[in-house]
Amino acid sequence: MTSFDTSPQLNVWRALLALAVVFVMLATTGWTALRIHRESTALQASLAKWRHGSIHGLHLPDPEAAPARLSRFFATLGPEDQSRLAHRYPLAVGNMNGAPVDLRYRANHIALDQARKVEKKRMHDTRLSTAGHQDAGRLMHRYESLLTPDRQILAFDPEGSGRIAEVFGDLNKAERISVVVPGVDTDLLTFQKTYRPYTAPVGMAKALYAAERAQSPSTRTAVIAWADYTAPDGLGVDAATGLRAEEGAVRLNALLGGLPGRAPVAMVCHSYGSVVCGVAAHTLPRRVTDIAVAASPGMRVSNASHLDTRARVWAMRDATDWIQDVPYLELGGLGHGADPVSSGYGARVLSARDAQGHAGYFQPGTDSLRNLADIGIGAYDAVTCAHENNACRTGLSDASMAGRA
Repeated sequence: MTSFDTSPQLNVWRALLALAVVFVMLATTGWTALRIHRESTALQASLAKWRHGSIHGLHLPDPEAAPARLSRFFATLGPEDQSRLAHRYPLAVGNMNGAPVDLRYRANHIALDQARKVEKKRMHDTRLSTAGHQDAGRLMHRYESLLTPDRQILAFDPEGSGRIAEVFGDLNKAERISVVVPGVDTDLLTFQKTYRPYTAPVGMAKALYAAERAQSPSTRTAVIAWADYTAPDGLGVDAATGLRAEEGAVRLNALLGGLPGRAPVAMVCHSYGSVVCGVAAHTLPRRVTDIAVAASPGMRVSNASHLDTRARVWAMRDATDWIQDVPYLELGGLGHGADPVSSGYGARVLSARDAQGHAGYFQPGTDSLRNLADIGIGAYDAVTCAHENNACRTGLSDASMAGRA
């Protein structure tokens, strides 16, 4: 729920209306009304082409094989063969968990350039309306910005509103990795914003990366802006249920399973992104040490222990955030469960002072960003709790020092 930062009353009414709409849909058409059947996409076509492909007369491995299996395959190839595969199957390789990250960056650069050319042609397609030409122009300019040489695009899918993930820092050499999981209204066009940049995934990840480096200059860190799931579009049906979160959780765990190295990973989950993280929690790899949620509408459980994860669970909410007025409930698949900052939930509650509203948690200078950065670098003894009793640090004295890279 990234972009909804208007009055609390208006948003509460929207949320209640969304729940009512869902009840009506369930009563009249059933859950199947919420499922969308799509034709083959460009990514699916690239994967299909890979499945029928070969190199030096040998069949290519299943692109959905375990990341370790794919990693071993790519390790047998020289640079020229790897590059050849990236050029033949850019979308497949660019989204392949287990492929070398530098190769994924190159493959996605190729795929983005191909997508840019498609949108450039659409800008002058006489069959499109003026609005269609404008949409094509916006996408073309977004692709151009993503094609700048310094950007490290880890995943890219142009289908629909688009999915994407970007890395800040050196993922191969990182001693600590943070993954930012954003909320609703996240797609290719909202992935980065010029106005209010810290409310978009790129700005969130950049701010977190800068804060981590400032707070521990000697620690090699990397931050992933992960918008590689189909987020709900506004506070509608999808935002009121866990369907998008369930789909996103599968993709999130696939990403985590394919990360290089053994560096500890901290999940930083904002708004509906915390629903995704909650659903994914019980299958997260052991290297995920922390799940920190901000502005959460719930994690689809009544208690943190029900997440069934070894990771430490942290939660924060600013006093001015309207999300606190949305009912914390789960009934027949609607709503997302208990409030993660409530006293009985069991999360370690952090200060979010000065976050200002629903979308201000990554604003530089806030307690929220400092706390998220401390978790990202493993400096648990430095976090600021929401309450003066420092309960959020209970039992962490030994873990805080072991967690430092």
